[in-house]
Amino acid sequence: MTVSAHHHEHRSFRSSQDLAMSIDSRQFASLAQQYGTPLWVYDADVIRDRIAQLRRFDAIRYAQKACSNVHILKLMREEGVLVDAVSGGEIERSFAAGFSPDGEPEGVVFTADLIDLPTLATVLKHRVTVNAGSLDMLERIGKHAGQHAGEQSPGHRVWLRINPGFGHGHSNKTNTGGPQSKHGIWIGDVPRAIEIVRQYGLKLVGIHMHIGSGVDYGHLSQVCDAMVDLVTSLDHDIDAISAGGGLSVPYRDGESRIDVEHYFSLWDAARKRIEQHLGHAVRIEIEPGRFLVAEAGTLVAQVQSINRRPKHDFALIDAGFNDLMRPAMYGSYHGVTVHTPDGAAPVGRPLADVAIAGPLCESGDVFTQDAGGVVTHRQLPQPQIGDLLYFQNAGAYGSSMSSNYNSRPLAAEVLVDRGAPRLIRRRQTIAELLALELDV
Repeated sequence: MTVSAHHHEHRSFRSSQDLAMSIDSRQFASLAQQYGTPLWVYDADVIRDRIAQLRRFDAIRYAQKACSNVHILKLMREEGVLVDAVSGGEIERSFAAGFSPDGEPEGVVFTADLIDLPTLATVLKHRVTVNAGSLDMLERIGKHAGQHAGEQSPGHRVWLRINPGFGHGHSNKTNTGGPQSKHGIWIGDVPRAIEIVRQYGLKLVGIHMHIGSGVDYGHLSQVCDAMVDLVTSLDHDIDAISAGGGLSVPYRDGESRIDVEHYFSLWDAARKRIEQHLGHAVRIEIEPGRFLVAEAGTLVAQVQSINRRPKHDFALIDAGFNDLMRPAMYGSYHGVTVHTPDGAAPVGRPLADVAIAGPLCESGDVFTQDAGGVVTHRQLPQPQIGDLLYFQNAGAYGSSMSSNYNSRPLAAEVLVDRGAPRLIRRRQTIAELLALELDV
């Protein structure tokens, strides 16, 4: 992908690893002036680049919880990507973006550890394939699917999401495998799951094994072996396996980038062993969320105040943890750069130790903190009121985790596609917020 000379001129605010980023610092500032701050900005070029890196997998199924804007979903669909939904609302988003629950592989799969009755009704009405993470959920699908479809219809399509008994992640809150995780059917309960599948005549599509965010290749190899062992002991045929998600991205300069080819080769080797056992071809799905969108997204905020303290100054901005939750929730790191209101570098300013915090009436509303909640700081050019701060790699679990805490409206979102920006979510208004309570 080509990068303009203008982009190179203002390149310093992005990691040098981000080769596909096509938005320069002045364009961010221009968008902030046009749409206000805080503002989410996404680069479609980056999303397409990350999709292209995963093309060797038979199916790329986007975990939309990472960033579920309908226009982002439409971009995924145009690129041939399928979608995963983890709630009734995400199923409806999938449909709004043009995805179909039909097909082989199906356009939409619903993944959860439980299924409430309204979501069950949606799943049955549209015959959405279900990736079941608990025996109770599987049983509920089985009991109701036969009644809904009639006994002559083919069985409802299901995957089994298996917890292999171990997991991996940078935080207990992102580790989705092992005895401390709520997710998935426990490995020892798989025989009972197969009994339920047979009892209700469900169509078992495949086995899904997702064990958490972050990648350790030795650990991944262990997961692949667990998948092979499980499928060969199933005593039941399947069409596909899912490698789940958890493909990491480098949030800090110097962090290594995932070796996608090696990642695929490990799963491909597992697939071949499974095919040898089953005697037919088996599809591999990958379920990336963060990997496709994290580096595509930037949160633009404006400095409103400088609060002096002995050890470091606080730069107080107009974005809070209601906008970007990850630092407060996980102690996550996002690179931050300082820019003048027109997007230029703040030339000639001294470096200072700066903590960055938001406007919420909440002590934890700090973007520079560690996993234990201790406030940290960055060495940055001394910010001034009116400056813009760009939070990098904020496309995953940024906007999608936003809230209305402190009665703050949801921020606007802009997608820049091949250099052309368009508003993909207008800024929410206080009137819209109040209408849910006053118009009853």
